Amino acid sequence: MHHIEHLSRLLFRSHPAARFFALICVKILSVWITSSLSTAKTPTLAALGNFDGIHLGHQRVIEPIFHPADLRLRSAADFLWPTVVTFDPHPQEFFSGQRRTLLTPLPEKATYLEALGVKQLVLLPFDQSLANLTPEQFVEQILKQQLQARLVSVGQNFRFGYKRSGTTEDLKTIATQSHIEVHLASLYTHEGDRISSSAIRQALAEGQPQQASALLGRPYALMGEIVSGQQLGRTLGFPTANLSLPPEKFLPRKGVYSVWVEGVRGESRSLPGVMNLGDRPTVSGTQLTVEVHLLDWSGDLYGQTLTVHLSQFLRPEQRFNSLDELKAQIQTDCEQARVQLTATSKG
Repeated sequence: MHHIEHLSRLLFRSHPAARFFALICVKILSVWITSSLSTAKTPTLAALGNFDGIHLGHQRVIEPIFHPADLRLRSAADFLWPTVVTFDPHPQEFFSGQRRTLLTPLPEKATYLEALGVKQLVLLPFDQSLANLTPEQFVEQILKQQLQARLVSVGQNFRFGYKRSGTTEDLKTIATQSHIEVHLASLYTHEGDRISSSAIRQALAEGQPQQASALLGRPYALMGEIVSGQQLGRTLGFPTANLSLPPEKFLPRKGVYSVWVEGVRGESRSLPGVMNLGDRPTVSGTQLTVEVHLLDWSGDLYGQTLTVHLSQFLRPEQRFNSLDELKAQIQTDCEQARVQLTATSKG
């Protein structure tokens, strides 16, 4: 219960959608999450970075905390905490004053980290005092004294300390003096290009979820609670479920997607569906909505927390001259999605 109470307080501080996050808490009990170094579990094997997306490149940085090269660390693994250390807020957000959208808001990030085997997520409060630490002070105060790190894993392009003055070579030099093993993860590439959160964002913004999936190592997902909507879909013969998302969630290009939906109560498998992301111009919509129609399924989804995995972009959002035209297009969308998803599942 302490895990739930601690996580709930942490989430409610940053997110107003308290009920949604309370539901998510149940799914991540095995990950200890703290924004206070005084409550961090120590000693640690720590992967350090921003990790928005937990993509394949991030996973390469995280992997060494489970399999350290040092035999002494391996023998002591039962007494060490595999820990991901990240910054909250993102340093760019702190310095620019502009809120960033996230590929993986906190509940999602914790869910993916749990699946990898991470036992602790430390959210370092990024403020001016942290930004002012020299590389030497960061290693001594944060890594050595507070986290009691025995190993630190970072990407080759990692920078730290005042004005990002510390390089990975600096980290190795300083940390070695404190008897901290340093692992530098090589850059991970896909088709010759470096995998990055920026590249994933670009692919999603261009309506290329399959490209984003290749970089993430999994389909891009939207996770949220089903809330009541205008129920227009029911009148057209295609009932839809409205997905409520965290306000900081990064959204892909507006339009229609084929999707797999996970978490439907009573269903152990993922269900095929069609998702519309947009303002619904045909019915004079004024608010961005995420609506999901499950193919060949009926039931009540209200209040359930679902995960929608993007499969393929079908078409951009468009305005129709009548509801009959809209209904006909939705029918076409469903048929196209069914064919595409069937082919994907067989492949």
